[in-house]
Amino acid sequence: MQASQGPPDEARAMPANLPTNLLRSFVAIVETGSMLGAADKVFLTQSALSLQIKRLEQLLQLPLFHRDGRRLSLTGSGEIMVDYARRILQLQDEAINAVTEGRFAGPARIGMVQDFAETLLSGLLAQFARLHPDAILYSRVAGTVELLELLERDQLDIVLGFAGPGDAHAITRAPMGWYGKRDLASAEEVRLAVLEAPCRFRDAAMQALDNAGRPYRITVETPNLTTLRAAVEAGLGITCRTRLFCEDEPLIAADLPELPDVSCIMRTGPALDGPTDYLATLVRETVSLL
Repeated sequence: MQASQGPPDEARAMPANLPTNLLRSFVAIVETGSMLGAADKVFLTQSALSLQIKRLEQLLQLPLFHRDGRRLSLTGSGEIMVDYARRILQLQDEAINAVTEGRFAGPARIGMVQDFAETLLSGLLAQFARLHPDAILYSRVAGTVELLELLERDQLDIVLGFAGPGDAHAITRAPMGWYGKRDLASAEEVRLAVLEAPCRFRDAAMQALDNAGRPYRITVETPNLTTLRAAVEAGLGITCRTRLFCEDEPLIAADLPELPDVSCIMRTGPALDGPTDYLATLVRETVSLL
């Protein structure tokens, strides 16, 4: 009687692909001893860093940290993984420097909406600058429409922005949510805080409220996301954004209508060189984890 054979190769689970930005964040937490210290080191918010670690644990299907309130300590799997993570990162950095001979002088031109500039990509740009110290990094923060116009005029190499849920250039989709003080959600007239037009989130909020027959008025209108966040935290109005907007959970209230998803898109110029192509790959990996 023949011994039973295992499943065919195509039926076996493929090994997880571990993005290096997740490994870098994991190592930073271990080396600094806290989320706060690691967030400063990799230039991420603590909420974005937490999302990255959760994603890494999902990919490995193992917990890496014991959590006791804000205190973190490595699990047995985490102890093993941190050594491999350090070796992977060192080998990657050596490979990039060897291939590019450390002589890339740029410029690398990237444009992004403010949501990404504040929460995700500063650490990525710092990593790129460390690998290419002679590079000239040009970063433009603006609305998606303006950034795409600059890309068309060959003034940017990489654009990261927002679009509708069916956009062909989507890296991932993220749910929109309502953010603000909970007592404002049930007010007879919704006080709305928005960015200046054109803004996809502004349009989505107003359309959702119109469709639901909810009266509203715009109480805060600003061109700046930082000002919008301050206004919302001060209770001047509620707004519509993704979870990149703040560390609070979105409002869930029967009085507020549902909102659509939004696509996080990346567009690039027709001919990227090696380092800027690598930067585009890092951007895609980072945003796909949202």
